[in-house]
Amino acid sequence: MKWTTALQDYCNYLRIERGLSENSITNYRLDIVKLIRFLDVKNIEASPLDISEETVQKFIYEIAKEVNARSQSRIISGLRGFFHFFVFEDYRKDNPLDLIESPKIGRKLPDTLSTEEIDLLIASIDLSTNEGERNRAILETLYGCGLRVSELTNLKISDLFFDEGFIKVTGKGNKQRFVPISDYTKKFINIYKNEVRSHQSPKKEASDILFLNRRGNQLTRAMIFTIVRRLAEKAGLSKKISPHTFRHSFATHLLENGANLRAIQQMLGHESITTTEVYMHVDSRHLREVMENFHPRR
Repeated sequence: MKWTTALQDYCNYLRIERGLSENSITNYRLDIVKLIRFLDVKNIEASPLDISEETVQKFIYEIAKEVNARSQSRIISGLRGFFHFFVFEDYRKDNPLDLIESPKIGRKLPDTLSTEEIDLLIASIDLSTNEGERNRAILETLYGCGLRVSELTNLKISDLFFDEGFIKVTGKGNKQRFVPISDYTKKFINIYKNEVRSHQSPKKEASDILFLNRRGNQLTRAMIFTIVRRLAEKAGLSKKISPHTFRHSFATHLLENGANLRAIQQMLGHESITTTEVYMHVDSRHLREVMENFHPRR
């Protein structure tokens, strides 16, 4: 079996059987492509069905020189899943990564912004332009609803249930959830939708997409990252900020103000509560206050 065929079969499996998003599939695919390029550069003759543990170990040794431990661990995990697929399909009898351990990595706590820093970012937006009104609505939605960047770019006008106070969000694996939206966030979305977007001519494929670029197309993930980075530079914030920082801040601020962890899990769309529990480690001061205020032995 050729690598191109194996890669296509695996991507189809991830798409159809596991229901992963195209972004996740792309990331898995890139990890396998790295291995294929390594084999090509080193002139190693090995197919997906007969590549040995020793060859894979050599690849991991090389890749460890280029990426950090966290990225290395992710690549190993992705390759393990790739070969597990072929074991499951009876193309292979063993997984060459079964005995290869991932590097030990600490749990990375998410970066967050204070409410003052978020206000500073939004205040740096030039609201005299149409893009400024759109960008304010984007930031308010990221922070106000705790969305992933792909969830934001895919948000549709038909997903807005403002009378009921919710928006419908399509998350990882095309799983849908309803997220509460405040009147404050609704206000800025409505300003953008009624005063800016209504005067645009969206492309046919983006006719229902909420946030558009100047050409009437759906915004890309990269464009959202660029918008956030430029605003951070303009506001003079030295922190490394991405669209995901607003999601982390959303969860952290809810927890600090007494929100239930289970409710935060549902709003973020986390499949497991353990994923949400990382926010319990962000602010130890808040946890001490909870203990002092609510424990019967305080």
